[in-house]
Amino acid sequence: MSDVISAAVTALGAKMTNGFGAGVAKFVIPGEGAIMVDADGVRAGDEEADVTLTADAEVFRAILEGEMGATAAFMTGKLTVDGSMGLAMQLGAALA
Repeated sequence: MSDVISAAVTALGAKMTNGFGAGVAKFVIPGEGAIMVDADGVRAGDEEADVTLTADAEVFRAILEGEMGATAAFMTGKLTVDGSMGLAMQLGAALA
């Protein structure tokens, strides 16, 4: 597991303290790996998901640190969403 994924799992886990029971989401950071978020918590992995969000490491860091909203990242093309847009919106709200 890359250092970027390791740090992202820790940061995302701190934000998602109540878990994510709505489904299964995957964050993909190209060149680094993927992070799974579901009812069991946050972990490194690359499994099937209801929604896949893809962004480079810098955008993902900015979203986690509150410097950029997930919606703004999506609207400017810095974050792509494949799958359930409703689930992506719920996840974005949980990260705010």
